Amino acid sequence: MRWEIRIAGTGGMGVVLAGVVLGHAAVVHGGLDAVQTQSYGSEARGTAAKSEVIVSDDKIRYPKVVHADYSILMSQKSFDMYLGGAKKGSTIIIDPDLVTFGGDESTYELAKVSAMKTADELGTRMVSNMVMLGALVQRANLFSLEALENAVKDMVPEKTFDVNKRAIRAGAKQV
Repeated sequence: MRWEIRIAGTGGMGVVLAGVVLGHAAVVHGGLDAVQTQSYGSEARGTAAKSEVIVSDDKIRYPKVVHADYSILMSQKSFDMYLGGAKKGSTIIIDPDLVTFGGDESTYELAKVSAMKTADELGTRMVSNMVMLGALVQRANLFSLEALENAVKDMVPEKTFDVNKRAIRAGAKQV
């Protein structure tokens, strides 16, 4: 199986880290192959940012997302820019507090995850990306939530692991 995943938002939302963590989880803890690419504007915050990850149980011969099977679109700007790159029938994950779905909902499987609100309830907006990753991994069944949590443990400061783990679990419960 091959899954093409696009995670997009604006700078400061942690979309690049989310893609790196997702790829790491797939390879190191999920026994799969993965490739991750990223792009963002030159500004530190507020500009368009995206991370693309291909996860496969076979060799990956082309490292770019052509038509995403799963799209996490964390801002209205990213929704407007990247919805057209999603496959018909694919899953689109949005935060309904930040994104108004302006397309034909029957064309996609829409998952609404209140990532920012959940992150606020956990005490830090910095984990909204992990809320979205928890929702994605639960919805797509790419690998276990434990594999994702182990990847986060490998990659974030130890003092932030607990809140990131709670964010992953909270996101998984929303799909």
